[in-house]
Amino acid sequence: MNITVDKQPNCTATLRVEVPSDAVSSEREKILKAYSSQAKIQGFRPGKAPRKVIETRYKDSISDELQERLVRKAFDEALKKEALKVLNFGNPADFSQNPDGSVSFNSTLTLAPEIELPEYKGVAVKEPSAEVSQEEIDKNLESLRERFAEYEDIEDRAAENGDLAVLDYTSTLDGKPLEEAVGKPVGYLASREGFWMKIDEQSFLPGFTAQLVGARPGDEKEITVTVPDDFPVADLHGKELVFSVSVKELKQAKLPDLDDELAAKLTGGKNLDELKQLVSQQMTIEKRRKIDDYKVNQIVEHFNSQVDFELPEELLRHETQSQADTLVRRGAESGMSEDELAAQQAEIFATAGIQARTNLKTNFILQEIANAENIVVSDQELVQHLATIANQRKENPKKFIKQLQKEGRISGIRNSMLIGKAIDFVLEHATIEEVSGEPEESDSTDQ
Repeated sequence: MNITVDKQPNCTATLRVEVPSDAVSSEREKILKAYSSQAKIQGFRPGKAPRKVIETRYKDSISDELQERLVRKAFDEALKKEALKVLNFGNPADFSQNPDGSVSFNSTLTLAPEIELPEYKGVAVKEPSAEVSQEEIDKNLESLRERFAEYEDIEDRAAENGDLAVLDYTSTLDGKPLEEAVGKPVGYLASREGFWMKIDEQSFLPGFTAQLVGARPGDEKEITVTVPDDFPVADLHGKELVFSVSVKELKQAKLPDLDDELAAKLTGGKNLDELKQLVSQQMTIEKRRKIDDYKVNQIVEHFNSQVDFELPEELLRHETQSQADTLVRRGAESGMSEDELAAQQAEIFATAGIQARTNLKTNFILQEIANAENIVVSDQELVQHLATIANQRKENPKKFIKQLQKEGRISGIRNSMLIGKAIDFVLEHATIEEVSGEPEESDSTDQ
């Protein structure tokens, strides 16, 4: 069998195969013998039908099986001969029977990238403390009180920090309605009626609510703010927007007492001390989760800054689309309209592309580390993992696993587990530095 592999950019290669006539004949003979021994043809006992009858009756099937076998053997030989790491062998093309009886075809392969691993032991990783302070607990309890707040109208004074203002507003840019000036939907920035806004610097755009302090119901105000550079709509970065605001109402929150009665409402019968203990436990678990994510993100950033390599274009397109779908779903869940999402399509795909490249690079690096360290996911580990998921979903484990097999998702799950084990290995061998402060929030998609 004559095999040549022509490697090309972006992790692709062209495989060209020529199978000699004697090898083709030998393989075809094996297939024909199998059909002759098993075929049931009326008028003949099993295994006694004439060869020509078999060839005529099963011509197409024999031809298809011959092609399948020759292709499979060629792929196997290419793997051994060229030491290739093939992600996808593609679909054989130009399959032809030559006059001398030989067979030739070619296929476009998708290869795993060639990676020169950076040093992956002793990576410096910062680890904040998981201890939850009393101040943090108190802040969380205050948030729980706010869930049961009652809102009273303010009629005898002007607006102060912490109050709630009910507003109607419209916005302009350079004297034009904002959406007209930008040429696309901008969501809540354009206008709102009956919009509740807490007078707090964390609300809305920086500097907006500070200009509401001192206002009273019925007041009309013109508020000017500059859009910050981290605002989701890039076209508005640094732009000065003018809001025409009508203050309809002012309200103040009346919070319930933090006592056993409130605790019972929140927990289904527990007292205040038990509520505080529960809040502390939940906050500790959440902080540990954030710290774990923070440590993994540091590993991801380290590897992506240390090494670069080509990525398979098809995988990159698929992952980019997957990330874009996730961003669109999150936007819809946060209340963005279809028009708003469509208007931000370019930004969404740009962000998705960056995240997709990071995800694929990280996965390939971690797979290479797993290979270097002989890290594997055993069948037993895989089955136990899938059984756990099935039990959590209250599904029959055997049926659940069979469904995953039918959908072709088992290999992907095994690979995700392998990536997880590789991350654990890197963290186990990392140089940990304990630091103060909070772990940084991550907006990246899980690997």
